[in-house]
Amino acid sequence: MARSSLDRLDGGVALVTGSSRGLGLLIARELGRQGCPVMLCARDGDELERAESMLREEGADVRSLVCDVNDARAAQRLVKATEAAFGRLDIVVNNAGVIQVGPLDAMTEADFRDAMETMYFAPLRLVLAAVPGMRERGGGRIVTISSLGGRIPAPHLLPYVGAKFATAGLSQGLRAELAADKISVTTVIPGLMRTGSHVAAEFSGQAEREYAWFASAAGFPVLSMDGERAARAIVRAAARRRPELVLTPVGKVAVRLHGLAPATTTRALTVAARWLPVSGEEPEHNMPGRQAARSLGSAAVNRITALNDRAARRFNQPV
Repeated sequence: MARSSLDRLDGGVALVTGSSRGLGLLIARELGRQGCPVMLCARDGDELERAESMLREEGADVRSLVCDVNDARAAQRLVKATEAAFGRLDIVVNNAGVIQVGPLDAMTEADFRDAMETMYFAPLRLVLAAVPGMRERGGGRIVTISSLGGRIPAPHLLPYVGAKFATAGLSQGLRAELAADKISVTTVIPGLMRTGSHVAAEFSGQAEREYAWFASAAGFPVLSMDGERAARAIVRAAARRRPELVLTPVGKVAVRLHGLAPATTTRALTVAARWLPVSGEEPEHNMPGRQAARSLGSAAVNRITALNDRAARRFNQPV
């Protein structure tokens, strides 16, 4: 049966931030498979080159630009580069992010500012840069990757949680403001996904113990979702101009429960926080996940994270 025009992206030109690895790479790949030319961007030039080669080998029409989205000039550079390469920009996917894991007293103000710059102000600047061209062309699509942590305040993730709450609010407000311009805004609320994010996350406090719980949860099959399936669902939601997409069965249940009984979920989170590690006498600060895994050296944790480790290697995040 032929697809409805609402289900097609019709070869629209896409820009995906944080697209050299993990979920961003998978979204870019799925957009390419839907016939969309794609501009990739990320900070690491080597990773970006590998990602571009990977997608080109699959037949995607893709370009890339090395940039740090936290740079105030990056948004204009990205929009201009995309329009120069492909002639237009129809789809913006704000995916770039940082994950900082640890207790509050192991965090600094700079951690919170970095999270807000990357996951709130950078998406805002990119939207402000892209919207005028979308208006001129009669419409467009914006996809915001928020998080379950942007609805439910998970402990030991406060910089991430604060930024994702702000991002979700921005995205929902943009949908209301831009609807008259035929620009749809889709807010994505993913739960845990097997994309290899645990190796790129940063861990503070007792870094090895923080890594152990976070990596185990992120890779556990019942709790987490296959990254490729998540990317397909995100692109499908963008094509259909859906206002919101909540991913993973656990995530859907958690969002509904929190909406119906916020006090109950808050009590459950309070109990969970008491089981998580304290800072320790000599707390680490922002230890990369790869280093924390090697330092922990736990065969049990390695068995639990095996699926996610495999995903990390497949999606351009060497373990």
